[in-house]
Amino acid sequence: MQTVVCMKWGTRYPALYVNRLWSMIKRHTKRPTRLVCFTDDAEGIDADVTTFPLPDIRIADDIAYTPWRKLSLWQAPLADLAGDVLFLDLDIVITGGLDAMFDYEPGTFCACENWTQMGQGIGNTSVFRWHVGRNTHIFNDFEESGASIRKKYGIEQVYISDVVDRMVFWPRAWCVSFKHTLLPTWPLNFLRTPPLPEGTKIVAFTGKPDPDEAAIGKWPLSEPWKRIYKYARPTPWIDEHWR
Repeated sequence: MQTVVCMKWGTRYPALYVNRLWSMIKRHTKRPTRLVCFTDDAEGIDADVTTFPLPDIRIADDIAYTPWRKLSLWQAPLADLAGDVLFLDLDIVITGGLDAMFDYEPGTFCACENWTQMGQGIGNTSVFRWHVGRNTHIFNDFEESGASIRKKYGIEQVYISDVVDRMVFWPRAWCVSFKHTLLPTWPLNFLRTPPLPEGTKIVAFTGKPDPDEAAIGKWPLSEPWKRIYKYARPTPWIDEHWR
């Protein structure tokens, strides 16, 4: 049984995102696979998704519901999880087969090479696979010295990348960023629809827009002047896959 994990907290991503993630996983796996969702609110989540409360972690209030909370996944034991487990953020779109992501470099921490820091040895934790019970120092050290770790690294994925025993990046074609890989550069983003390259398994939507927004060409901005360059044309292939 292959296990995929996601986390849902707060109100930004409703149960719909978990249910669509589960639907995509089922379409893109041939082996028996389950989805485990760690959440503070399981209401509305498909009954076939296994839910657990958010794992405990000693964490400052101002980062308690940010990606830093993902560090709670590095503790052991962790619910009923064992072996290599694939983590997926809720704001991703699956476009290709996932089984290969369980076969790639077994036992090793695998992550996307962070699209804005290529060549710097930093993984992006939108899509990663870890082995439950290994590298538990990532969690233990944060619980012991969270404030100093946060001050030193700023972002949880930078911390993980530095202290994990071994990290390999997914093949670059497998996991791409909507904004940093697919979106045409300015001013072509006003003229061309972001493409979906052959061989892509997962498209990550870091920050804004989210998949439902990008599908219709909506890019919410707090500062309207940013519309001069932050724009994406409606992207129909998102609706074909994000369902």
